[in-house]
Amino acid sequence: MGVIIVIPARYESRRFPGKPLVELKGASGKARTLLQRTYDVGVQVGGVDDVIVATDDERIADHARAFGGKVVMTSRECRNGTERCAEVLAKLPAAPDLLVNLQGDAPLTPPHFVTALIDEIGDMAVATPVLRCDEETIGRFREDRANGTVGGTTAVMANDMRALYFSKEVIPYSDKAAADLPPIYHHVGLYAYTAAAIGRYTSFDVGTLETHEGLEQLRFLENGIPVRCVEVKDDNQLFWEVNNPIDVERVEQALAKRGIE
Repeated sequence: MGVIIVIPARYESRRFPGKPLVELKGASGKARTLLQRTYDVGVQVGGVDDVIVATDDERIADHARAFGGKVVMTSRECRNGTERCAEVLAKLPAAPDLLVNLQGDAPLTPPHFVTALIDEIGDMAVATPVLRCDEETIGRFREDRANGTVGGTTAVMANDMRALYFSKEVIPYSDKAAADLPPIYHHVGLYAYTAAAIGRYTSFDVGTLETHEGLEQLRFLENGIPVRCVEVKDDNQLFWEVNNPIDVERVEQALAKRGIE
């Protein structure tokens, strides 16, 4: 079947209830929902066979269908987007070569991030993008932490770009001045995996690291499944996700700067 994109979307978010249906104003002031903006990213990716919204909420499903999106209903028992993708996979008539999890809170994700994963996953079972942080992004991470807000995720990798760890903290730690900091990478909430990798994922129990960090991808690392990090670039434009209500204004500013309606 090739490649499909699944956009997991749930209404009952602890940090931001109803997040997929929040409206974000574009460059001209026209508002569109977070879910629709994310779906638009998915349909712009070349060489993909299908784009599916996966949700357990009829409000989200009705909205997706209203703008022409394809929907697969999933159960309320899904604890994260990967488990929701697994339920979609089980309902497909045939397994795709790759399933891409395009999380529904990242409307600034350029389509080429997805293409990079598809092109570079190689013989690995899981791949995810990382973006080198500029000083403004690092400053936002630290501002959020100082205010007690859990937001974006950082990643550290081995020399071969296999993930060593993902964290809601800013890692690696350094007490050096800003000019002497080691590279800090923003993990973009996007995954490509084989059907076999998703099957193995759901066979594992939730581990300690996943529980405490609240990061689904740590289940792969805790069980010895390597994750390839693919470095991507975004033309020096600020990348940000909608993790908390405060991020709406930040993303709207980025949409305006990029001229995105």
